[in-house]
Amino acid sequence: MYLYGKNVVKELLNEKKKIQKVYIYKNFHDQNLISELTKRNIKIKFLEKKELDQLVKGVHQGIIVSVPDYKYANMKDFIKKDDSFIVILDHLEDPHNFGAIIRTCEAAGVDGIIIPKNRSVMVNATVAKVSVGALEKIPIAQVTNLSQTIEKLKQEGFWIVGTDMQGTSYDEIDYRGKIAIVVGNEGTGMSRVVKESCDFIATIPMIGTINSLNASVSTGIVIYEAVKSRK
Repeated sequence: MYLYGKNVVKELLNEKKKIQKVYIYKNFHDQNLISELTKRNIKIKFLEKKELDQLVKGVHQGIIVSVPDYKYANMKDFIKKDDSFIVILDHLEDPHNFGAIIRTCEAAGVDGIIIPKNRSVMVNATVAKVSVGALEKIPIAQVTNLSQTIEKLKQEGFWIVGTDMQGTSYDEIDYRGKIAIVVGNEGTGMSRVVKESCDFIATIPMIGTINSLNASVSTGIVIYEAVKSRK
């Protein structure tokens, strides 16, 4: 998998993650970063900007690294605490939203994220760049069936809080204990079966003329309300 951007590469180095190869713009100016890569005996190949542009579609800032494919976690690793706090993404599609949610989750102390294996955004270069290093610090698990997973979480003592336009105001819900916050698809929201599995539905009141918020923004609002409630 290719990852790119100076901050992403610096975070990989800080976390001592394996970097297989580095592709750098021949006029790259960050000599400290080049020096650090050289110290680690990582193979560097200098390229023209056009050659770098052919490797990835995003803004690479003159540096691209080849790394092993992302290794997903097992959700059992982060649901056993008495006060586990997790986020479930119900078929999110936008990698920018995913990356922003990962960053918010890590900053808020969320224990882990669950995503479905099919019809959902996966961890990729865009997700890694938008998360700005948070991807390396929070476990993400893939599951085959979200509704079955939610039932397993309930058996583990979790309360499931969905997010939707119709429900209880997000600041009137008790988020203490083992909590899973469910975020739906950007266009269609939560699937019917997932919504029916929720114990509570959290709604963010819309006061202006806009009737909905970006998925990552609304997720951040609910997550930090939960953080406040759990103190």
